[in-house]
Amino acid sequence: MFDWMVWTLPTAVFFICIGLMLVGMTVLELKYPTTLRKGFLPIATTRGDRLFIGLLVAAYINLGFLGLSEMFAEWFGLSQEPSVWISFVVSMLVLALILRKG
Repeated sequence: MFDWMVWTLPTAVFFICIGLMLVGMTVLELKYPTTLRKGFLPIATTRGDRLFIGLLVAAYINLGFLGLSEMFAEWFGLSQEPSVWISFVVSMLVLALILRKG
């Protein structure tokens, strides 16, 4: 049924991190209910809103990197495409920034 999917280690780690974040956010919400807050995002958000926005941004960063990795190799004269771990780390840093300061 899932033969068409390419489950590489970075893909598995990415989805495991998302699952752990959802569990962690549920525990945080039960222990410390959230309130609206205004950060650098143009709207007042709750913790869950920032997680959702951050996950969308992280997904787009990963998809964009996958789509452009062949061009990156050509532009920068690399012998092979850059590792997807780069996009994973960048997307998690952006997600953490949105959760913290958004």
